[in-house]
Formats: sequence, C-alpha cells, structure tokens
Amino acid sequence: MIVVEDVHKRYQTDHGPGKWVLQGISFTIPPRVSVGLVGRNGAGKSTLLRLIGGVDTPNRGSIRRHCRVSWPMGFGGGLQGSLTGRQNAKFVSRIHGHEVDIPDRLAYVMDFSELGDAFDQPVKTYSSGMRSRLQFALSLAFDFDVYISDEVTAAGDASFRAKAAAAFKNMADRAGLIMVSHGEGTLRQFCSAGIWLQNGRAHWFDDIEDALKAYKESIGAC
Repeated sequence: MIVVEDVHKRYQTDHGPGKWVLQGISFTIPPRVSVGLVGRNGAGKSTLLRLIGGVDTPNRGSIRRHCRVSWPMGFGGGLQGSLTGRQNAKFVSRIHGHEVDIPDRLAYVMDFSELGDAFDQPVKTYSSGMRSRLQFALSLAFDFDVYISDEVTAAGDASFRAKAAAAFKNMADRAGLIMVSHGEGTLRQFCSAGIWLQNGRAHWFDDIEDALKAYKESIGAC
C-alpha cells in the first residue's frame, strides 16, 4: 500500500520558486492494484512518479510506502554515465544485496535489455531508448511489490515493446503497477484504476475508463 497525503511540489527557477506542479494531493493505492496516470502534458504525471519512486521529495506532505517500490522505469537518473551498462548493473545488484548471484542478474539484464555489445559501453553513449531499456531490465531483475513505468512501453522496436508488454502481464498477479503512457490502449491493457491530474490536483478513479473519460471531457475531446 502507498499513501500519498497532502503532497505539494514545485521547483526552483532562475526567478525564484515556480508554480505548484502538485498542490495538496492525497490518495491511497491498495496492494496489487495497477494505476494509470492521465492528464495534459505538464500536469505533473512524471513528477508524481518520481515522488512515489523516491527519486524526488515533496515540498510539503508525505508519501508512505508500505511495500517495496521500484525506481521509475524509463527514468534515466540513477545510472552513472561513465560506467558501462554491466558495471551499473553490478552496482545495483550489490545495493540490493545480491552479491552472490550477480552473474545471474547480469545475464538477465543483458538478455532482456537487448543491448548487445553496448552493454559493455559507457551509459553516456546510449540513446534515450537504450537507457530506458537498461532501466527497465534492471527493475525487472529484482522483486518489487510495485513497479513504476514512465512511457517505457514506447522504448525500442516492436519486438522489445512486445517483450515489455508480456513482462507487465506476468507481474500482474504478484505486484502492482503505476504507469504513465500517452497511449490509451496501453493504459487500458495494464491498468484497472486511474488518477487524473489537473491544475495540481489528483482525482482518483476505481476504473481507468472513468479516469480517461474525465480527462477527455476536460479537453473537450468527447
């Protein structure tokens, strides 16, 4: 379970504090519930993912994670650019206490990411899609209760997207998923509930269809 309580978030600009991206949002995500985040560009979807994943912190309010939450798949942060993909994977394995089975973890990450020889090249030479695939494979190499995905199903070619989709389906019975995607079909495929973000506020819907409907009505699409 993840409890978001009265969370506010804004960023510092060259001219001082910026406008509130998130303003007093509160909701609870039950265990093993997959949630899609919807809203306009700039509504705060990726910001909320980073906050839930612990990559960023709120200015006010709190986020309580009563479970193991992955870092946001598709988020390039957390990778050391001067290290190779293999070296990054070793480092993450050690952090998560998998010193003994590092070879197995590396084999999984290399196979799933489909980076080939690039796995032994510095991450700073990777394209954004390659970094996303490495992050995705790293996340799946470890067991979490909730996985976080930021447009990762758009990374790579059709074959990799199909592999990512299958991985999400396989985790449905054992873990939850919090996802951002601009594809309605993707959200419908993987998410049961939805959160619509608008004007810094978050609106929870038990049904992803209701979240999509509210969003489309807000932009006059239906």
